[in-house]
Amino acid sequence: MDKIKIAIVGMGNCASSLIQGIYYYADKTETDVDGLMHWTIDGYKPSDIEVVAAIDIDKRKVGKDVSEAIYAKPNCTTIFYPNMEKTGVKVTMGRVLDGVAPHMSNYKDDSTFIISEEAEKSKEEIVSLLKESKAEMLVNYLPVGSEEAGKFYADCALEAGIAFINCVPIFIVSDPEYEQKFKEKGLPCIGDDIKAQIGATITHRTLANLFKDRGVILDKTYQLNTGGNTDFLNMLNHDRLSSKRESKTEAVQSVLAHRLDDDNIHIGPSDYVPWQKDNKLCFLRMEGRTFGDVPMNIELRLSVEDSPNSAGCVIDAIRCCKLALKRNISGALTSISSYTMKHPPIQYTDDVAHDKVTEFIEGELER
Repeated sequence: MDKIKIAIVGMGNCASSLIQGIYYYADKTETDVDGLMHWTIDGYKPSDIEVVAAIDIDKRKVGKDVSEAIYAKPNCTTIFYPNMEKTGVKVTMGRVLDGVAPHMSNYKDDSTFIISEEAEKSKEEIVSLLKESKAEMLVNYLPVGSEEAGKFYADCALEAGIAFINCVPIFIVSDPEYEQKFKEKGLPCIGDDIKAQIGATITHRTLANLFKDRGVILDKTYQLNTGGNTDFLNMLNHDRLSSKRESKTEAVQSVLAHRLDDDNIHIGPSDYVPWQKDNKLCFLRMEGRTFGDVPMNIELRLSVEDSPNSAGCVIDAIRCCKLALKRNISGALTSISSYTMKHPPIQYTDDVAHDKVTEFIEGELER
């Protein structure tokens, strides 16, 4: 079977977990595998994914083989596949644009980005890299708030004639104008803002849907998150958070029986705690009313390793994207986007999205 050739922009913790997973599952079989939502999709296993191009701006990663770059600082996620052989793919210098928030320079080198002294690549050079690598899709793992940079790389994917998977909370695939550009180019796209397998958003959505199904009125809710990776450090600049808050909030609002007033719902990153590293803590509270308007509430604490949690969704998005390429499907893939992303073009409840992905994989649903 041919490999699924991918390019990645942003070689941070999420990219590290994804790439480790590609190799980790290579010696697994269907009978002993765990941690995956789908072992195969159209015959493609996780190990059938190949990274053929990688882009970053950190001096500790640029010029390094992918097998070294994924373990380089400031990455701090769990290393569950420690002895990766050289891939022969070196990390290429990209474009900084708005990918690095100014306040990041105030923190220790091991916790923040250090911009490489290598000259930034032009758009033409990046497009050439994508073409020459024979990548079929570009996976966007840029930091939160990288609006300009994210759209720059989406444009590079369009010009290179490859598909695009947007894992960050900038609205590209859910933007009708951008989605139309991919459709006109005959390219599929998946986005926006990756969910976790079992994370804060999917847990909050599931509980909100449970309230609705059981006739309980939800009056107020919050979701507060802390973490110690570069994502949480980056998000200390609240000017970069508008799309992130909208994405996470809408993911919950979309499954409620009645939308909550803005004053009664608060969802979003809360603080940076360095010693947590890639571990994310979610503190969730839901206040509602049951039979007879009698009050009740739920409080929940969730602890997850953030980046492997998202990689379990991306690995399915990549394989569904490959399936769309084989079937000549263009534009937003609404089923897998709703299943794996917080801000998809169409929001389905998670059970419906799951069924639609199954129908898409089996060829019963176009997208």
